[in-house]
Amino acid sequence: MARLLVAVDGSECSLRALAHAIDVARRGGTEIEALNVQIPIMSGHVREFVSQSMIDQYHRSEGEVALAPAVRLLNESGVPYNASMVVGHIAETIVAEAAKRHCDAIVMGTHGMGGMRNIFLGSVAMRVIHAADRPVTLIK
Repeated sequence: MARLLVAVDGSECSLRALAHAIDVARRGGTEIEALNVQIPIMSGHVREFVSQSMIDQYHRSEGEVALAPAVRLLNESGVPYNASMVVGHIAETIVAEAAKRHCDAIVMGTHGMGGMRNIFLGSVAMRVIHAADRPVTLIK
């Protein structure tokens, strides 16, 4: 079975990328790996006041919020999928998770929830394109 990793951050652009992946999956034989990547909290100052379990809960909560609209779309679609959240540097983690999960391709939006998203092609998308060893489809 073919497998597509779809980067999901809750943005409209990432949901359009997911809709594209669902269309591909409906043609048969494709499973979707919906992945949300949360940025690690690395500041020593934050860690002075917040426990690791609080940081973990924050990441889980943010991941659930970002994945919720994607999970609704996937449930409605009837295509096989897995939805998950991981913590890491976004572009590098997307590429690494695609390899780890044996995905045949990566599908993602051109712009996500990051700042200045409407000015130029998203920096995360550009870094994924350059780092990936498998096809990357960008959806506007």
